[in-house]
Amino acid sequence: MANLTRIGIWSACLAVLALGMLGSGSSLFPTAGPQSVAAQDTAPVSPPAETPPAAPEKTGFIDIVLSGGIVGGLILVFLLALSMTAAYLVFEQAMTIRKTEIMPPELGDTVRDHLLAGKVQEAERACRERPSFLSFVLLSGIAELDGGWTAVEKALEDATAEQSARLFRKIEYLSVIGNIAPMVGLLGTVTGMIFAFQQVAATQGAAGAGDLAEGIYQALVTTVGGLLVAIPSLGAFAIFRNWVDELVAEAAYVAQQVFTPLKRRKRQAAAQASRS
Repeated sequence: MANLTRIGIWSACLAVLALGMLGSGSSLFPTAGPQSVAAQDTAPVSPPAETPPAAPEKTGFIDIVLSGGIVGGLILVFLLALSMTAAYLVFEQAMTIRKTEIMPPELGDTVRDHLLAGKVQEAERACRERPSFLSFVLLSGIAELDGGWTAVEKALEDATAEQSARLFRKIEYLSVIGNIAPMVGLLGTVTGMIFAFQQVAATQGAAGAGDLAEGIYQALVTTVGGLLVAIPSLGAFAIFRNWVDELVAEAAYVAQQVFTPLKRRKRQAAAQASRS
């Protein structure tokens, strides 16, 4: 009995010791307490990887042309018509304002030889067979041979002025196109800006700078189109004007040289008649 009593006492002591260890010695079986849970909650979280910005869309020539809207498109169509007209005029004048077209080779020498030989009809026929600036001037002088040198000289000056004005009238259209095209482009720009600010007014100022920039960008397309038409047109006009001035002056000199021997002959004949 004594042994059983001792065993029971020792068993009770071990049980009490085990319960105390379980209550205070949680280090033997660690569990996630409130502090560990808070630590887990406050653990730094790595930020998500930033996505690279989208590449800007490339704007092609067709997109720029079509960005002006309906009004801008109509203005660009009109500018296209002006550019085609200017191209036609440039081609035509390049074929017309040439030395061989204004002053056919050897025409002046042929007419002078006929006049010195007294063959007025042959001189007229030579001019009519080769119509040109010079032939028209020479025909005007031949028609006034009976009126004396003063009448011939006046006819040459009038014919030269008339033909040069005819040449200038054709190239003047290039100047008109060069002056109108920027104005048409400016009309499209002003119209586009009106639409842009109308949008700002309709949204009570809610439209941002991006909306304004888009509207102005679309409006400026017509200005670029107008300048692209005007610059070549004005350049071609300046070139053709210089060509006309140079060729007209040379043609007038050739016409004077054709009638100069005839003038000298008449003066010598008049001097001889006065002496006799």
